[in-house]
Amino acid sequence: MKILLVLGCLAAVVLSEKYTSKYDNINLQEILESKRLLKAYVDCVMERGKCSPEGKELKEHLQDAIETGCEKCTETQEKGAYTVIEHLIKSELDIWREITAKFDPEGKWRKKYEERAKANGIVIPDE
Repeated sequence: MKILLVLGCLAAVVLSEKYTSKYDNINLQEILESKRLLKAYVDCVMERGKCSPEGKELKEHLQDAIETGCEKCTETQEKGAYTVIEHLIKSELDIWREITAKFDPEGKWRKKYEERAKANGIVIPDE
């Protein structure tokens, strides 16, 4: 009986291993449309500026989220991640390249995200 309880607890931990949803209601469009706000978040994740609580959370999980295809993201976070990625590729290519150079220096994951953006009609200029 104790083994079933332990297995049940372990299963609950594994199944609930998602990033916190505390910031799922953040207005991504507001951030993406504001050069000032976007720069603050970029400076945070690039470790050249202060981080807001939500920026700190992003920086803490960004590498893992990139490498796992947002496997631990909530549905809202996954949709938001692709919104941000596609915006950066389409409108802030220098920022996209800077972030991928730091978090994906081999380009393994960048290629996957850029292919998805292309499939959604986003044109990526040659370097």
